[in-house]
Parts: sequence; structure tokens; C-alpha cells
Amino acid sequence: MGKVIAIANQKGGVGKTTTAINLAASLAVLEKKVLIIDADPQANTTSGLNFSPEDDQKRTVYELMIGKIDVHDVLIQTEISNLHLIPSHINLVGAEIEMLPMENRESVLKERIAPVRNDYDYIIIDCSPSLGLITVNALTAANSVLIPVQPEFFALEGLGKLLQTIRIVQKGVNPGLTIEGFLVTMFDGRTKVHSQVLAELREHFKDMVFNTIITRNIRLSEAPSHGKPIILYDVMSNGTNNYLNLAGEVMSRNETPIDQ
Repeated sequence: MGKVIAIANQKGGVGKTTTAINLAASLAVLEKKVLIIDADPQANTTSGLNFSPEDDQKRTVYELMIGKIDVHDVLIQTEISNLHLIPSHINLVGAEIEMLPMENRESVLKERIAPVRNDYDYIIIDCSPSLGLITVNALTAANSVLIPVQPEFFALEGLGKLLQTIRIVQKGVNPGLTIEGFLVTMFDGRTKVHSQVLAELREHFKDMVFNTIITRNIRLSEAPSHGKPIILYDVMSNGTNNYLNLAGEVMSRNETPIDQ
């Protein structure tokens, strides 16, 4: 059964969507079957893979979550043969209200994607920068959480709320949820504070911090405006190398099949 990894951090601007797109693309290029779910109403993952949220407003994660459409009918083939997308739309903002009367509302996404879990090696969920019901659904559906962290001291302060939410989900609806790892993004080795924050993270979280570091890279920031993951936009860039390394590290941590 495919491993589900939620990419979450309630702080915006930490490289969450960039990581979701490029980790998923890199795993797919490395011959893994991958599904990426855009669970953010901003739909940046959707547009970052060259699909407009307005293309088909009736076939998005919103319709999937509220039960209007089957998961097989919402899958989109991307430019990379092994990578499928479930797109998002601003309509997802209203899903939390519509889900309130539902039984087991924290487990809706898990139930909706269950029919395709066996079709993929990895399912990557890009969460919104909040800790609302949609994000709780992602954490309930997930086997693990990958947490992008910008190397700034204010970014560290926000980790407490996310870790608390993860503990609540573990105690309540998903006791098997683990932390895949902390990923340092937008790293600039010339900046003293970046090196200090990285050292502090590694001292506190030990081997839970990925060896791979995502460095600042202009080509990486340009790629979404062209609707491409970095590996298709500039295969020789540092960003491509960084995310291929991350994909390799994720794969090496998950050699044992996951059942949930």
C-alpha cells in the first residue's frame, strides 16, 4: 500500500508547495508511482504543475471531499508519466463548513482516497498554511508528516503549534502518524543565522532533520511561473539536485512497505 506523506507547516512562505511539487516529481522520475493532492484552497500546487484551477471546477479535491465525485474521476495526468494530480480550487475554503455534519469528518480524505492507495508508491499531500479541518484530514490520511522549515528563528517558534496538532491527531484518530522529517529550505550558507538555526534544529531533533538541504536557487523560484517542477524547467540546476537527493533520502527511509 502506498505511503502517504503530508507536507505541512501552518507558517506560510517556508517552501511547502515547492517541496510538494518537486519531491513528488523527483520520486516519479526515479520510477515511483506518485499521486500529489493539492489540499490548499490557494491551489498553488495545481498551477505549479501547469493546470488552472478554473479548467474544470467540478473535478477538484473539493468535490472529492464533499462526496460529489469518485477519486478515479478527479485524477489528472501531469507531464511526468508516473505523476498524477488531484487539483484544488478556492471552493475548498467552504468544504470545512460542509463537512461539519459528517460522521468521522476528520477521516473523510482518508476514506475518499482509499480506492487508489494501492495504485501508488507515494501519495504526497500539500496542506494549506493553517491547522483547520482540511489539514487535520490530511494528517489523518497520512502515514507521516514532512515539515519544511525556513532557517529563521521566528520559523522555529511556530513549530510548537504544528507538533501539538500532530500529537492531538496521534491521540485521537491516527496513532500511527509519524514525523517523516524536518526539511530546511531556502538555506543560504553565507548567512550566519541560517547556519545557527540549522545547528539548533539538528541539536534538538537529531536525525529527524533531513541531511538534504534545499538551498536558495533562482531557477527553483522561477519554475512555478512556467508550470513546471524544477526537474523539467532546469535539469542541471542546484534545485533539481537538491530535490533528487531529498527523494533518494525519503526512499531510503521507506524501504519497508507501509500498511495502514
